[in-house]
Amino acid sequence: MRREFQRVGAATLKALSPKVRNLVWGGGEMRKFGQWSQIASVHVLIVLMTYEQCDAVPTGPQCWKSLHYDSKWYIPLCDLTFQAGEETDAPPIPQVPDEEIDAMKAKISHIKAEIQREKASSKGVKAVERMKKKRSEQESLLLLSSPNMPLRVHSRSGKSYMFLISSDYERAEWKDTIQEQQKKSGFKSVSLSSLELQMLTSSCVKLQTVHHIPLTIYREDTESPGLYGFLNVIVHSASGLKQSLNLYCALEVDSFGYFANKAKTRVYRYTTEPNWNEEFEIELEGSQILRLLCYEKNYNRTKLNKEDGESTDRIMAKGLIQLDPQTLQGKDWQRTVIAMDGIEVKISMKFTSRELSPKRRSSQKTMGVFGVKISAVTKRERSKVPYIVRQCLEEIERRGLEEVGIYRVSGVATDIQTLKAAFDANNKDVSVMMSEMDVNAIAGTLKLYFRELPEPLFTDELYANFAGGIALSDSVAKESCMLNLLLSLPEPNLLTFLFLLDHLKRVAEKESVNKMSLHNLATVFGPTLLHPSDSKIPANPTQPLSMTDSWSLEVMSQVQVLLYFLQLETIPTPDSKRQSILFSTEV
Repeated sequence: MRREFQRVGAATLKALSPKVRNLVWGGGEMRKFGQWSQIASVHVLIVLMTYEQCDAVPTGPQCWKSLHYDSKWYIPLCDLTFQAGEETDAPPIPQVPDEEIDAMKAKISHIKAEIQREKASSKGVKAVERMKKKRSEQESLLLLSSPNMPLRVHSRSGKSYMFLISSDYERAEWKDTIQEQQKKSGFKSVSLSSLELQMLTSSCVKLQTVHHIPLTIYREDTESPGLYGFLNVIVHSASGLKQSLNLYCALEVDSFGYFANKAKTRVYRYTTEPNWNEEFEIELEGSQILRLLCYEKNYNRTKLNKEDGESTDRIMAKGLIQLDPQTLQGKDWQRTVIAMDGIEVKISMKFTSRELSPKRRSSQKTMGVFGVKISAVTKRERSKVPYIVRQCLEEIERRGLEEVGIYRVSGVATDIQTLKAAFDANNKDVSVMMSEMDVNAIAGTLKLYFRELPEPLFTDELYANFAGGIALSDSVAKESCMLNLLLSLPEPNLLTFLFLLDHLKRVAEKESVNKMSLHNLATVFGPTLLHPSDSKIPANPTQPLSMTDSWSLEVMSQVQVLLYFLQLETIPTPDSKRQSILFSTEV
C-alpha cells in the first residue's frame, strides 16, 4: 500500500524545535539518548528523533552535516491523544538538583564576563573562541537539565510517552501544533516498515536549516545580555472574550533561556471584560522575554478538560513581549497591549536596574516595623520575634503550605503595601485583613520586611565571615565555623532566624505539592537575609568583575549560606529555650 507523508512547515518545526529535555518514556521504560531531541510531525504520525554529533556542541549551521538521526518511536496522528486510557502509574519525573541548575547559570554568567574582559584586553581571538565554546557547552547543558514539566501523549493502542518541557507556555505550544496537524490529517492509522521509517528520518535532515537552539549559541556578543534588576508589571484588563469565564493571568520570564512562572493575578469571576489592575514586582536575571498566559479557572477538579483529559486550568490564550532595554530604561511606565488568539491584554511595565534598585539604609525611623532595627521592634513589642514575622508565618502555615510556588510567585503589590501600612500602624484588624488576602501577598510582605531592615538579619559585621565560612572545604571546620557565627548573632536576630528556619523546613516538606525545595527557598531568602549594604561588600582587587558577574557570585554565596543551615538536621540551641524566648512578653 502506498502511503503519503507531509512534513511540518518550517515555522511549525521551529516552534517544536528542541525545547524539551531528551528523556522519553515508552511503555514505562526510561531512555536517554543524544544531546538534543527533535519532533517531526507528519499527517499520519509523530516521530521522536535525536542526533549524535562529532563535536561537543554545534556552533553553527556547518556542523549539522555530521548529525545522525535515529527514530525512536512513532504514533499515527489519528491514534494520538492527550487523554490516557486505563490509568497507569506515571514514572517519577527525574529532577536535576536546583543547586546544579544555579551553578550552571552562575558559570554561564562568569564565562560571559570573561569573554568581555578578553575582548577588551585584545589578547587574541583564540582565547575568546575557546570561552565561547565553553559557554555554549554550559548553555546546552542547562537547556537539557532544566525542563521538568511533563507533557504526556498516548496512543490508542495503549502505549504512553512523556516529554519534559520547560514551562506551561511551551507545553501549550506543543499541544497546539500537534492538534493543528491532527485537524489537517485525513489519513487512517498505518504501520510503517523499517525502510519507510528510515526514509522519513532521512527526509528530516533537509529541514536542518530551521533548527533553532535557544539561549545564546547563535547570538552575537554585541546583542543585549538581558536585563538584571526588577520589573514592575501592572496587568490592567483583557478584552475580546466571546463568553463569560473565570479568568486569570500568569507571567513567565526567562533566565538564561529557562522560563519560570513568576506571578499570577486573581481570578476575575464570570465576565467577558476582566479588570485586574494588579501590580507585581518581578526579579530579572539575564531576562529578555516576558510571557503572558490567560487561564480559565477550573473549580471542579473532577471535571476533565476535553483537550487533554487533565483536571488542570485551561489555557485560553498566550503571548509574549520582548524586554527591550532601550525602551524600558526610562523612569516612566511603558503601556502596551499583548495580542493573542483574539484576546488582548493591556499591561504596563517599568524596569529598575540592579544598580539603581533600593539599598538598605541606616535606620531613621523609630515607629512602625518596616525599616526599623529588629532589636528596637522586639523591645517595643516585649517579644523576641517581631509580631509581623509570627503573624505572616502563622497565616502561611494555615493555608499556604500547599500553594504552588509559595515565596517564589509574586504577590499583588497593592496588597503588600496595604499590609505594610497596617503593620506599621499597628492596626488591630491586621489578622482579619490577612485572612482575606491572597497568601502570596502575605509571603511578599514578609520578604519585604526582611529586605527593608536597615541591617540584614545576618548583620553587616558578620557577612564576610559567613561568606568565608561557607567556602571552607573541610566539612568539620565548616560546621564549627558556621555554627559559631550563627550563635554570635544578636539574640533577636538569632531567634527570628531559627523561627523562620523551622517554618521553611515545613514548607519544603510539602515540596511534592508546592514545588519549593530547600534550595528554592534558599534562593528566595538567601539574598534577603544576608545581602549587606554596598559599603559592606568586600572587594576583590585581584580579580575585578563586572557588576553583573560580581552580583551573581555574591548571590550564589548567600544562597549557599542559607542552604547550609536549612540542610543541617539540628542547630545546637535548646528547644526549650527557643520556645520560651519566642513567645516571652518580657523585655
